[in-house]
Amino acid sequence: MDTVKLNNGVTMPMEGFGVFQIPEESCENAVRDALAAGYRLIDTASSYQNEKAVGRAIAGCGIPREELFITTKAYIQQMGYEKTKAAFQESLDNLGLTYLDLYLIHMPFGDYYGSWRALEELYQEGRVRAIGVCNFLPDRLLDLCYNAKILPQINQIERHPHYQRPEELALMHELNIQPEAWAPFAEGLRGMFTEPVLQEIARKHGKTPAQVILRWNVQQGVIVIPKSVHRERMEENLAIWDFALDTEDMEKITALDTGSPSMLDTRKISEVKRVYDYLNNPVLTSL
Repeated sequence: MDTVKLNNGVTMPMEGFGVFQIPEESCENAVRDALAAGYRLIDTASSYQNEKAVGRAIAGCGIPREELFITTKAYIQQMGYEKTKAAFQESLDNLGLTYLDLYLIHMPFGDYYGSWRALEELYQEGRVRAIGVCNFLPDRLLDLCYNAKILPQINQIERHPHYQRPEELALMHELNIQPEAWAPFAEGLRGMFTEPVLQEIARKHGKTPAQVILRWNVQQGVIVIPKSVHRERMEENLAIWDFALDTEDMEKITALDTGSPSMLDTRKISEVKRVYDYLNNPVLTSL
């Protein structure tokens, strides 16, 4: 598997395992299977309500801690300097770890400037190896960078063939911030897996549409964190390092871009309300 060096020199795997929407009771086994399959980057969040399960899987996996790259995130109710400091410690305790590899601000809402100051301090104290943000659109990302002492190492965004965000990737490249794609399959919405173009390219390379999507991302320098609770799918998603898409393949996939998100649009009032409503009704499938 390829790795990428972040703007602070920390090396991060280009592919990891996400645990969004995996319930606590099944998450431990899923993470154990993912680690056994070869994943070393595990991505969770306080709002996923499964950090303790992730921690149990890490504790029992037998893999040296320094070989793992563990990410979690602070959600909206944890924004603000003091709240984020407390949230960080709570996540560490839930995970059973003494440090994190990556800590992220989950949403561009609330007092995330206070939170960023907390992340900067945690980073300087050596309690987290890298810090970053999620779902920050270009205006908020650039504004944060202009006002931060330490630039984010990561911006984790929704990114897939139906929502390719080339201008945003160009800005992140300019700022030397690493893009990371959550929901690289858009959870199959809008017929993602049945796209004729993706199926055609998959047949050409003897791969699946899912593998083509992941390969398309990593070839553009975007980290991916696919999710599955099925061991065979986990292994399939990892089997993307033995082929490459050619220029024609990439151009065909570019033509699939709709320019609009399938999962989350923080520019819409209804979406902002939905995100905040999650605080009062934390159902995993709602976020």
